Amino acid sequence: MAKIILFNKPYDVLSQFTDTAERATLADYINLKGVYPAGRLDRDSEGLLVLTDDGRAQHEIAHPRRKMAKTYWAQVEHLPDADALQQLRHGVTLKDGPTRPAKARLIAPPDIWPRTPPIRQRAAIPTQWLELTIREGRNRQVRRMTAAVGHPTLRLIRYAVGPWSIEGLAPGEWRSVDCPTELLNPLPQSKPPPRARRARRR
Repeated sequence: MAKIILFNKPYDVLSQFTDTAERATLADYINLKGVYPAGRLDRDSEGLLVLTDDGRAQHEIAHPRRKMAKTYWAQVEHLPDADALQQLRHGVTLKDGPTRPAKARLIAPPDIWPRTPPIRQRAAIPTQWLELTIREGRNRQVRRMTAAVGHPTLRLIRYAVGPWSIEGLAPGEWRSVDCPTELLNPLPQSKPPPRARRARRR
């Protein structure tokens, strides 16, 4: 049975076990051998990082074909209006192309831990929390999406990946869970349509 580890990654921790610059890594928190991240979470982002000791599970969790939902809580500058939310829901155009439609809604400030160091806040600029659910994993995608609609992200927490969440995990804590059977049964490869046969000349 594949091992699945759910880790609540703190701010300023790399999503890897080693670093030549001696920055904080997963090794400072997870004392298990043979587990590896299934996907990544930026150093300046917090929240759920899924790890596994099974190569197939790692591939299926991270592979774009799975379109596994990832839910984020983003604290952004200013109050997004209905138009900004609609743009996120329809997909926004980034430098590497348009994004898929996302689920986006305003939420009350979540009951979470304080960040160290705290975000920069200016008295004249209010902030608002958004919940965004996406099904792709481009580099710094959520931050680029909110910036594209005029609301730069100040703090970003990944709350859930597929069926898993950080519920009950404090920053730096991890727990082991069962691996869903479907992750060990890869999605079937799509077959190209058959070529039309040419009629033989007589």
